[in-house]
Amino acid sequence: MKESVYKSYDELPIMLNVEMVKDVLGISLTSAHELIHEKEFPRMKVGSRIIVPKDKFREWVEKVHVDTGYGEKCPDFETVRTR
Repeated sequence: MKESVYKSYDELPIMLNVEMVKDVLGISLTSAHELIHEKEFPRMKVGSRIIVPKDKFREWVEKVHVDTGYGEKCPDFETVRTR
């Protein structure tokens, strides 16, 4: 897993694009595109652009973290996607 370029949620803009999701999660651009099209992922379409509200993204991250049962250790992206 790649290291995230962001160190806290406070550094994120109110709306994220696919590239930012990729950077936050430390995943490839292809994986970010696949993730954004998953049913449970919070996204909005504005024209032809897909954007992700920061607050909904954070809620999704916390839900995935709790649902996977990893406690303090955050799971890697492939583990999250396959559950």
